[in-house]
Amino acid sequence: MNQRFYSLDVFRGATVAFMILVNNPGSWSHLYGPLAHAPWHGCTPTDLVFPFFLFAVGNAMAFVLPRLQAAGTPVFLKKVIKRSLLIFAIGLFLNWSPFIKWSDGSLVFKHWADPTNPESGIRILGVLQRIAICYLCASLIVYFLKLRGAIIISIIILLLYWLLTLFLGATGDPYSLNGYFGTQIDKNILGIAHMYKGEGVPFDPEGLTSTLPAIVQVIFGFLVGNYIQQKGKTFEMLSGLFVFGSLLVFGGFVWDMTFPINKKIWTSSYVLYTTGLAIMVLSVLIYAIEFRGAKGAWSKFFDVFGKNALFVFALSGFLPKLLPLFRWVDHVDENGKSIYTSAFPWFYEHVCKPVTSFTDNPKNGSLLYALCMIAFYWLIVYWMDKKKIYIKV
Repeated sequence: MNQRFYSLDVFRGATVAFMILVNNPGSWSHLYGPLAHAPWHGCTPTDLVFPFFLFAVGNAMAFVLPRLQAAGTPVFLKKVIKRSLLIFAIGLFLNWSPFIKWSDGSLVFKHWADPTNPESGIRILGVLQRIAICYLCASLIVYFLKLRGAIIISIIILLLYWLLTLFLGATGDPYSLNGYFGTQIDKNILGIAHMYKGEGVPFDPEGLTSTLPAIVQVIFGFLVGNYIQQKGKTFEMLSGLFVFGSLLVFGGFVWDMTFPINKKIWTSSYVLYTTGLAIMVLSVLIYAIEFRGAKGAWSKFFDVFGKNALFVFALSGFLPKLLPLFRWVDHVDENGKSIYTSAFPWFYEHVCKPVTSFTDNPKNGSLLYALCMIAFYWLIVYWMDKKKIYIKV
């Protein structure tokens, strides 16, 4: 393996590990601030996970695209479209899985659209679906428009999205949950039944319009990967990366004054800010690993996550939905009603909470559970790495 890939694996693996950490708390009611998303405007460490992963997708694409270009346009289109459709399908499968659920003591089928509630159904979009769309669009842009064209298109997308959000949003409050213009587009195309409702109203944080600026995140990742290849392992490359990352962070802060940094509508300022931070973090990793040789147990821990990144992310989304089908009675409440549990909730309630009870802070039990989940999934990908099992999509 080319050594430059190792830094990317560690970066991607660390991103996936953090993604598992923030997506698997013991309780959503007991979170430390950095492990929760910003309520609306702003950016927490958790809000860095998704854009970092999109950046890593683009970065890896820079090392693969030359081989696809050499193979010709038909091969390129076949591979990119097939991969994008597969990733999208996996994301949709995770939203619908495991296709059945417990209801009043019996297993029932999860309908695509609930026949008893026309506004309830299976969500169409999600994290993997956005990755698929961004990967497809960024690949086509870079392949057909080349580097210069990709840079121009990226600038146009970020500016156009800003103007659309400003002028098509609610007058006086275009960047708010209720004022964001993209929600109506999602309702018209996707339907309320198939949208996310975690904000209390139909609003999809991975919606169609907010996916536009996310495409630029992948393109930026590609540009950085290409720059690394062109400059090679030199201090000129490293300093150039760090300076560029710093400028993007500064640009994101400046734009924040008129177009607030916001993950949920994926603002253009958010793209600049998070991409800049991703570049700076990657620069530090390249310096530590490639220049200083600071590899060891810490890098190996993240490395195995990076080698099976999409697989372990999908698995961490699938198991918490599958295991509740295998449930048992945990206790009977004061009304004589049986309270059921399954493997993961039982572990949180009967292991993580008691172990941390002496701290008198329920957030610690929730955090311990999340850390245990990281260890659990790490054991799986570590075993796969030992067996040389790498599931590529």
